[in-house]
Parts: sequence; C-alpha cells; structure tokens
Amino acid sequence: MDMFPTATTADIADRAPNVAILPIGSFEQHGPFLPLATDSIVAAAIAGAVAARYNVLLLPPVTISCSHEHAAWPGTVSISHHTLSAIIDDIRTSLTGSGITRLVIVNGHGGNYVLSNIVQTANAATPRSMSLFPTRTDWDTARTAAHLETDAHHDMHAGELEVSVLLHVRPQLVGPGYRDGDHAADERSMLLVDGMRAYTETGVIGKPSAGTPEKGEQLLASLVASFQQHLAHLTSQ
Repeated sequence: MDMFPTATTADIADRAPNVAILPIGSFEQHGPFLPLATDSIVAAAIAGAVAARYNVLLLPPVTISCSHEHAAWPGTVSISHHTLSAIIDDIRTSLTGSGITRLVIVNGHGGNYVLSNIVQTANAATPRSMSLFPTRTDWDTARTAAHLETDAHHDMHAGELEVSVLLHVRPQLVGPGYRDGDHAADERSMLLVDGMRAYTETGVIGKPSAGTPEKGEQLLASLVASFQQHLAHLTSQ
C-alpha cells in the first residue's frame, strides 16, 4: 500500500475524474504496538482501495488533524479545527481549477468532529458537493461483513478494527504487544473534558487481540462496496 498517489497529470487528464477523494488521518498515540501514523495509514488504505475500483482523483493524505484528547502521550501532534477546516477549504478551491467540484473526505480519526460540520456547510451552499466517508452505517456494515467481535463503542481506539487493517496492509508496523493489549473503558462520559488518559493508561480502548489480517481485508472490501452509494449520490443530478 502506497501512502501517496503515483498518478501523473497525464493519467488524470486521460481519466478525467469528476470527484476527488481526500484521506484525513492523524498523528497520535495508538498504544505501545501501533504507530502514531495509524489513522493516516487506515485512511490512505481505504482511499487507495476505493480509487482502485472507481474513477476518482486520489489525493495525498492530511496526516495531522485534531488529536487533542491524546495530548498526554508523547509524539501526539494536533492542529486546531480552524486549521483543518481551512486546509479542506483551500483544497476544494484548488480542485475547481481542474474542473472538480465534488469532494469525498475519507476520515480515519474519530476525533475530527468538525468534518461533519464542514460537509454540512458545503452541501448547504452547493448541494451534493461533498460527502464524509465512511459513515457510522458504513463502518457497522464493514464490521458485520468482517465478523468482528467488537462494536465501535467497545473497540474505540487501537483495537480490533485498527489492528486488523494494519495487519492486512502494513503488518510489519504492528508490534507483538497487541496480543495482550486489551483494555475496556465502556463508560467515557467525560472524554471531551478529561481526554483519553482518564480512561486508559496505555492509550488503548478496545480488543486488539482479536485483530487478524483477514478481518482487515474484509473490512476494506466492504467499505469499497459501500463507497458506490456515496459516489452515485454525489454525481446524480
């Protein structure tokens, strides 16, 4: 899996896509066994798999975003939601120069809450110009298709889903500690106030021990299939 697109300008001219796809990850702690770039790798893997199936302009990932809840761990870096919004706005403006007025954001980090507002605002101004992918429904469908043991609430961070995707696309980056790294913190009502450190010492909330490369492959396959609905909706009249 390449983190960065390798198409040339001639390739894009020949294919003439009318939708761009922008992966957004993060640079934040993912426990002692997954890299800080995990969310960026996941977002790029989803976007790359989608671009291999559909005629879209695949953009390089935004690799630093809103990870403030992870600030207690070394290595985590964040930008403000204002900055993230400005980056996306500038990218959208630039894309219009290539005649591309539709953008799909592939979000790999659950803490990027502002992305929902960005998409809502964009569509209020220009209907069906932007989509946020995967939705909660897309993820739930993928979890079911991949036969994951956990759901999104119990497997919040550095758990079964993320380990599975990395075991599939970048297995060399998964440390052996994932097999005994499970940690439950099902009640997290003050997460936005106190951050992750109030609920986990390791940075993990979930069941990484259940991750497998086969599940990662099935997760991506399901998401690629689900993307068709987003693409059809954006390109319909």
